[in-house]
Amino acid sequence: MIKNALNIEIPEYLEGLGKLEPYQGVWNKLQKGWMDEQTVPPAIKARLPHSSKMHNNLEEAILKCNPRNGMTVSFHHHLRGGDCILIQAITILANMGIKDITLASSSLTSAHESVLPYIEEGTITQIYSSGIRGTIGEACAKGVLQKPFVIHSHGGRVRSVQTGKIQIDLAIIAASAADEEGNATGTHGPSAFGSMGYAMIDAWYAKQVVIVTDNLVNYPCVPPSIRQNYVDYVVATDTIGDAKKIASGTTRITKAPLDLRIARIASDTIINSGYFKNGISFQVGAGGASLAVARFIREAMKKHNIKGSFLLGGVTSYGVDMLNEGLFHAIFDVQSFDAAVSSSLKEHPYHIEIPAGLYANPFNCGCMINKLDVVVLGALEVDVNFNVNVITGSEGEVRGASGGHSDTAAGAKLTVVVCPSFRGRLPIIKKNVNNVVTPGESVDVVVTERGICVNPKNKELKANLLEAGMHVREIADLEKEVDKITGTPEKIEHTNKIVGVIEYRDGTIIDTIKQIKV
Repeated sequence: MIKNALNIEIPEYLEGLGKLEPYQGVWNKLQKGWMDEQTVPPAIKARLPHSSKMHNNLEEAILKCNPRNGMTVSFHHHLRGGDCILIQAITILANMGIKDITLASSSLTSAHESVLPYIEEGTITQIYSSGIRGTIGEACAKGVLQKPFVIHSHGGRVRSVQTGKIQIDLAIIAASAADEEGNATGTHGPSAFGSMGYAMIDAWYAKQVVIVTDNLVNYPCVPPSIRQNYVDYVVATDTIGDAKKIASGTTRITKAPLDLRIARIASDTIINSGYFKNGISFQVGAGGASLAVARFIREAMKKHNIKGSFLLGGVTSYGVDMLNEGLFHAIFDVQSFDAAVSSSLKEHPYHIEIPAGLYANPFNCGCMINKLDVVVLGALEVDVNFNVNVITGSEGEVRGASGGHSDTAAGAKLTVVVCPSFRGRLPIIKKNVNNVVTPGESVDVVVTERGICVNPKNKELKANLLEAGMHVREIADLEKEVDKITGTPEKIEHTNKIVGVIEYRDGTIIDTIKQIKV
């Protein structure tokens, strides 16, 4: 075991993953300007003119892809809670007797819980994903998987595919419209869900690509997010899922008074930070309070006559409204948090779909998060060193998503984390978080209902907020105050077995997840 830059013990080698590299710091690995990792080339293919890619059903298409034990299958989660293609595909593979599958979905939501029996019986033995929620997350923390799972960021997923850490044998991509050659989009059709930003890397690098659509349109399908030269087979099906379930849970604008109060304080923090000025670029992450900040920033931009440059990332109808009102010049959309956003993506010339690599991959000449001025992010826990946990819950279960959290925190000039100081009787501001996903080095300020805590590294920000008369306090003092209210929770009991690792965006290991004692 060796200790990483956060003094967390990391194994040098882990069966099922191989050699591990400990986290060195937010920007340490990127500073030299090039990467030592090998780039894996996309598959080379050929197809004869006027041959058909169409198949009658998904099973027929999967059979054509020569499924085998030990394969890696990828999916995208843009339909979030409404997705039904992942379960269909895994069920088909299980019925074919395929075992030892690595599941590489860009995230796993409550819609995927019925995949758990396939994990328990050994059809799926490993998971790479930015998020694992619900009963799957609970089971993973208890050690149900035969091999350690990997939590990565959205940008880190692209890096992993390009460097061969994730080698996709079969990508199954749901599209709300597609043609017979596989040109595909999420912007129109009865199941329109918006951007396909996470699926693009899968289409480019997978050995076999199947497009599944419930809206087969005449050739050519425009505008194409996935293009035909990457697609092997096309399947028309009755439904790819329910787009109405995209905006649920963490992607729904909150009406909870506490969340709105925190969002109001956070927007005041941004307004007085020194970054709220013409040309501002902005992103809000998933989560009630963080999404709600957009509402107050919108009001403030109108009041102060501020015109922004671009909005980035997960896009809500609030963002579209701000674009239409001229508050921002453009939106760059890697994931639409609301099905209603899809029409704007299709029709507005400055609402632009982007691949996850352009959004946040650290291993290129400059992803868009590097141009962010302000990002607002949620948290399950924050510790006195500003480290943030968004993946494990109070009992050690895996229940959240890394998403673009560590990516945007690293890239933005001002990273604002919003959270209540406690939930129920559980402290959110703690001496130590259960697991670190985003290092405190990349967090500037934590906003709670009990005050604002500024990272000591950012003296200018603290001075600006104090000058504005805002309630700025030391995070160690807030932790003690919260501890008096909630008491110190019982320590989570773990075994020594590492059931999963948390990759930092550059591929180093920032933390491990140990098996919960049952």
